[in-house]
Amino acid sequence: MKEEKVILVNEKDEQIGLMPKMEAHEKAILHRAFSVFIFNNKNELMLQQRALDKYHSPGLWTNTCCSHQRDGESNIEAGKRRLMEEMGFVVDLQESISFIYKAPFDNGLTEHEYDHVLLGKYENEPVINTDEVASWKWMPLEDVKVDISLRPELYTEWFKVIFDKFYEHINIESK
Repeated sequence: MKEEKVILVNEKDEQIGLMPKMEAHEKAILHRAFSVFIFNNKNELMLQQRALDKYHSPGLWTNTCCSHQRDGESNIEAGKRRLMEEMGFVVDLQESISFIYKAPFDNGLTEHEYDHVLLGKYENEPVINTDEVASWKWMPLEDVKVDISLRPELYTEWFKVIFDKFYEHINIESK
């Protein structure tokens, strides 16, 4: 299987090239990514627990899904594709905030991403892909924020960054 390439970007999110995903993570090169946040009508966030055999952050809780855009793919197209691949459903998504973060991992890899946050609404249960997702749950947004502060080791780095810096923005937009 051919390794997926990520879109390398500068600090203005302008594409400057492509690179195999693992190489970008080994070299800590800035690349484009997205994080999908799905809410229900009670303003609960659908969290996923990453599969236990993921190459980084296995078993940690995070937003509904996330990944990297493919060359020529819009943020929304990428979010819908990955939502179907990981959680088994598709909904309309809207672009929200974006930010740059850098997080080194114990395995020597580093996430250095220009992350686009995408928001959507859904009321049903997902049909998870167990190769990608170990479990899922709905959780009130305020409870997520409190739990991250009490047990940060249970959550992915990018998810903690989003909640630390952009909680109010996501909370307002999710209503």
